[in-house]
Amino acid sequence: MKSLIQAVVVAVAISAPLASFAQSNAPVTRAQVRAELAQLEKAGYRVGDGDNTHYPEGIQAAEARVAAANGNTAYGGVATGSSQGGSAAPRVSASDWNAMYGH
Repeated sequence: MKSLIQAVVVAVAISAPLASFAQSNAPVTRAQVRAELAQLEKAGYRVGDGDNTHYPEGIQAAEARVAAANGNTAYGGVATGSSQGGSAAPRVSASDWNAMYGH
């Protein structure tokens, strides 16, 4: 009996995260796509303007503005700032450089 309870607890623990990631696969209607495009254009994104130099940033910024206007802060958006891994290489003096490489 104890092993049955443990098995049920383990099964529930494993299946709970899977249920939280479930998404609806309902098809999107043409009207929904047009409404989303209208929202993006209202937020400043211009579809087909030929400016492909800032494509991902532009649409992500517009999506973030739409999400903020709709009160949805959990929706993607533009990551600002920068990140750098590691640390800067230490500077080597000229005398140390010459000693190492025999100049």
